[in-house]
Amino acid sequence: MTLPKRVKIVDVGPRDGLQNERQRVSTAVKVELVERLIDSGLPAVEVTAFVSPRWVPQMADNAEVLRTVLAGRYAGRDVSLPVLTPNLQGFDAAVAAGAQEVAIFAAASESFSQKNINCSIAESLKRFAPVVDAASALDIKVRGYVSCAVACPYEGAVDPAHSAAVARQLYEMGCYEVSLGDTIGTGTPASVQRLLAACAAVVPIEHLAGHFHDTYGMAIANIHASMQMGMAVFDSSIAGLGGCPYAPGASGNVATEDLLYLLQGLSIDTGVVMDKLLDASAFIAGHLSRRPLSKVWHALRGQCAAVQ
Repeated sequence: MTLPKRVKIVDVGPRDGLQNERQRVSTAVKVELVERLIDSGLPAVEVTAFVSPRWVPQMADNAEVLRTVLAGRYAGRDVSLPVLTPNLQGFDAAVAAGAQEVAIFAAASESFSQKNINCSIAESLKRFAPVVDAASALDIKVRGYVSCAVACPYEGAVDPAHSAAVARQLYEMGCYEVSLGDTIGTGTPASVQRLLAACAAVVPIEHLAGHFHDTYGMAIANIHASMQMGMAVFDSSIAGLGGCPYAPGASGNVATEDLLYLLQGLSIDTGVVMDKLLDASAFIAGHLSRRPLSKVWHALRGQCAAVQ
C-alpha cells in the first residue's frame, strides 16, 4: 500500500511522558513545554490528566495547567489539546477547566486492566459510557486508547482479536479515534501488522492511531509497518519521555523528534518544524536534569550543544 502523504503527530509527552516522573515538574514548566510543542507546529498535544493526585501526584495541577494553556499566547490556535479523563468525575473537572477534547483508556488484557484501573475490561467500558454521553451532549470530542494491544506484561502476547474487540467498542461508543498502544514495546512489524489487520476489519483505518513504546528499539520500524497498512496518526513523546508503572521494564514512547525524522525522510508532510522540536526536547530534559532519549536529538544537537 502507498504510504500516506500526510501524518498527524499527537505528542503525549506533557501527560503520558511526565506522569511517572518521580521529581515534581512545576506548573510553569509544564505550560511552557505545551506551548513550545504547539509552537513547533504539532496539530495535537495531550496536555494533562484529570486523575486523582493520590495515584498520579504529577498531575495534581491539571486544572491550572489546562486553564493557563487555554488562556495563553496560543489561545485560539488550531490545535487539539486533549486531556485524559478516566471517569465522570475527572470529565466534569476537565470541562470546568475548559477542556474541549478528552481521552479515555481501556486495555486489551484483563490482568493489565485490573492492575491499572482496578476493574475488568467490561467494567471499564461501562464506566466510560457516561463520559462519552456527557461529552457528546457538550459537543466535546473523545479519543480512545487501547493499552497492551500487542502484549501484556502479565499475560504475554495478546490475541489481536481481543484488541480489535475493545477498539470496536470504543469506536462504536463514540470515540472519533482509537489509539492502539504497544504499552510494553515488544511489538515487531509482523505482530503490529497482524494487530492492524484485525482492528481495521472492525474500525476504519482512518479512525485508528498507533502508540508505540520503544523498549526494544522497534517503534520506528512498527510505525513504518503501520503506514504500509494505511495508518496516518501516531502518538509520540518529546525527548522520548514516558513509561508505565504497571508495565515493568517498559521504556518511553517513541521520541517525537525520531518520528519526525522518519517522516521527513519519506517526504511525508506533518507541518512540524524539527529545530523547534529539538529546542522543546532540550528544554524539558534540562528541567529533568538529563539528556533527551531521542537518537535524533543526540545526532543533531548532542555533539555540539549542552542541554539548556
